[in-house]
Amino acid sequence: MLTTTTDTIQGYEIQNYLGIVTAEVVYGTNVLRDFFAGIRDAIGGRTGSYERVFEKGQLDAIVELEKRASKLGADAIVGIEIDTGTINVDEKGVLLLITAIGTAVNLRSQ
Repeated sequence: MLTTTTDTIQGYEIQNYLGIVTAEVVYGTNVLRDFFAGIRDAIGGRTGSYERVFEKGQLDAIVELEKRASKLGADAIVGIEIDTGTINVDEKGVLLLITAIGTAVNLRSQ
């Protein structure tokens, strides 16, 4: 399946628009990762453990987006956008949210 952030794919014409597809991935944080992130926040620098979580989450969201588009009969997804955020569970708990959205389409070679 072809996936792109653009609204066109070079060498192809969009034959059918099948609809908007979305995918959501939610990860729980953990105490150890939060502890080291807190230290990084105090002394500065990048937090590699959270960067890896978001990288994995973005890849997982795109895979899920492809699965949902396939169910519609699509062979491509255009206009993909990925957003990240948090869900506050309580005063101490936070979940990480990665959302992907795009338009499922059928393509025809030009």
